[in-house]
Amino acid sequence: MEKIKSVYIHIPFCNSICSYCDFCKVVYNHDWLKPYLERLESEIDNSYMGEEIETLYIGGGTPSCLSIEELKDLFKVIAKFKRKEETEFTFECNISDIEEEKFRFLYEQGVNRLSIGIESFDKEKLEFMKRTSDFKDAKKKMVLLRNIGFSNINIDLMYAIPGETVKTLKKDLEKFLKLKPEHISTYSLIIEKNTLVGLNKIKPIEEEHDYKLYETICKTLKKAGFIHYEVSNFAKKGYESKHNLTYWNNEEYYGFGVGASGFVAAIRYENTKSLTEYLKGNFVSSKSLMSKVDNMENELILGFRKLEGINLEHFFDKYEENMQNIFPIKPLVKNGDLIYKDGYVYINPKKLYVMNEILLKLI
Repeated sequence: MEKIKSVYIHIPFCNSICSYCDFCKVVYNHDWLKPYLERLESEIDNSYMGEEIETLYIGGGTPSCLSIEELKDLFKVIAKFKRKEETEFTFECNISDIEEEKFRFLYEQGVNRLSIGIESFDKEKLEFMKRTSDFKDAKKKMVLLRNIGFSNINIDLMYAIPGETVKTLKKDLEKFLKLKPEHISTYSLIIEKNTLVGLNKIKPIEEEHDYKLYETICKTLKKAGFIHYEVSNFAKKGYESKHNLTYWNNEEYYGFGVGASGFVAAIRYENTKSLTEYLKGNFVSSKSLMSKVDNMENELILGFRKLEGINLEHFFDKYEENMQNIFPIKPLVKNGDLIYKDGYVYINPKKLYVMNEILLKLI
């Protein structure tokens, strides 16, 4: 059995709630923090088996809304994980929370990758998202982070907001590139029913326009020297997210905290999204044992998100099956949906945008 090398920790607290966000979150309340960390610690004690961790990711919510004292308490819990010196340790944050003392503390604790939820600098987009971002402030904060020592920074970009034009998006991309991040994650707006956007019955933009915006992102970032290594993710060479590659390579990982999910000992599990239940110690809300067929199908669903695709030899080593005997790979290579090259099968880059349709043909 392969050892688990990745850990995700969910901190559900936010200072304010974005209009589109469907993640498990609550408005920050100091009184809930201590009991939450106590439960988080007991969940880790119950499940973590002492492996040496290669990627650790603290997400949310907005973990950076915690005060430095609260972060110290969180890091006492995190100290339970055995880490290598080169462990990729990511911390999610908002620009407004970045201040020297707090982020110097994070750096000293071994955080070596930041993921900043900027989303946009456009006033109308920000208003729609119920967010705030100021370019001058972001530039200052990036200088501060670089001076502290952070050399691996991701920023998030949200697009396909109703009314967004190619011109608006290009302006956003221009400003994002001026911040000189090592990684950019892009998200096309998905309207979820339990969000403010969903409750207001906002209609998504036309699919054709969405594709135009996606193409604009791909072309602009490629020109700026970014490698498009996963459907929605772009990195400077050597700065691909190791943690997210754990998911896309269909490898096992721990998920701790309310609303987290994990994949351990062939079981995929979802934690409760109810903070009340979590604080009672009722952590897991559902779990399912993955069969060999489930795992092979997930290997395709996740693996084809990567632009390099799936290595046939690696697939055989993992499942003792020839991928081409199990799934209709050959006809899809023949019709141009898939490409086979140098031992890898991957989705034709021109058809990435319709990858779900291709996956339906495969599975």
